[in-house]
Amino acid sequence: MQRREFITLLGSAAVVWPFTARAQQTSKLSLIGYLGTSSPSLEGHVLDAFWQKLRELGHVEGKNIAIEYRWAEGRDDRFPELAAELVRMKPDVIVTTGTPGTLAAKQATSTIPIVFTSIGDPVSAGLVTSFARPEGNVTGFSFTGPELEGKRLQILKDLVPGLFRVTALWNPLSMGGEFYRQTQVAATALNVTLQPVEASRIDDLEPAFATIGRAGAHALIVLADSFLLSNRKQIVEFAANRRLPAMYPYREYVDAGGLSSYAPSKIDRLRRTAVYVDKILRGAKPTDLPIEAPTIFELVVNGKTAKELGLSVPATLLARADEVIE
Repeated sequence: MQRREFITLLGSAAVVWPFTARAQQTSKLSLIGYLGTSSPSLEGHVLDAFWQKLRELGHVEGKNIAIEYRWAEGRDDRFPELAAELVRMKPDVIVTTGTPGTLAAKQATSTIPIVFTSIGDPVSAGLVTSFARPEGNVTGFSFTGPELEGKRLQILKDLVPGLFRVTALWNPLSMGGEFYRQTQVAATALNVTLQPVEASRIDDLEPAFATIGRAGAHALIVLADSFLLSNRKQIVEFAANRRLPAMYPYREYVDAGGLSSYAPSKIDRLRRTAVYVDKILRGAKPTDLPIEAPTIFELVVNGKTAKELGLSVPATLLARADEVIE
């Protein structure tokens, strides 16, 4: 059985490695806590990269490491409870995904090392005081890069000839405000009118879709946010029904049928996260590990969706794409 299948079978908030089983081991296992934003079925493919890198570094599950998973299933309100559960197990390190989960973990412990896999700006979020030398028990990886929002908007313009009016869907309760500000700056430079639409709860989605429909935009850009990502199926289906070309912040949207995404590689970030976990298990402190920016970006285009929308993807864009889904 593959790891992804095994994790999926154990359910949304499953304990993948039973605590009692660990206690029966004759040798001490280092315990890793994993606080996931969505679910094992949605994050399984990136977890494979995390585990593969840990094995390359000499860590084998059941031999010298064990793991406890907790999944928020797209509900940020669950993070405090789930983080507290992990802290009570006294793991050697906690891996988190996204700002809400990392904040909850930091509030639950000031001593257990925390490594986050993806946060827009950890300084603005109040998690660390410096990228170069984070203080306290938190370190990890930023998923924003230079002019990233502008590049997404430019790619959308390349895909949609004559584009001048775009709706931006964002979550005001996360780091969406900063991403929206960056998108606004890019829109002004590209002579695009940006129309903001907010959604932070499941009940907000249908009203948001209705607002987007009335706005008469030529295209949609979805800003980075874990809540929106967890509801990508509804967002992608809405865009398809409205025949709206869309640019997304994660490739998972494109895998679900969305038109395009431009984002830092999650596989790369999870492998680098494993390196930080390895260093901590060997004695390093979070203050010794600087916050790192993304180094690998991926452009993914769904050719099938482009055809359904009547779009001809420019040859220059196809040449730049890391993957074209047909």
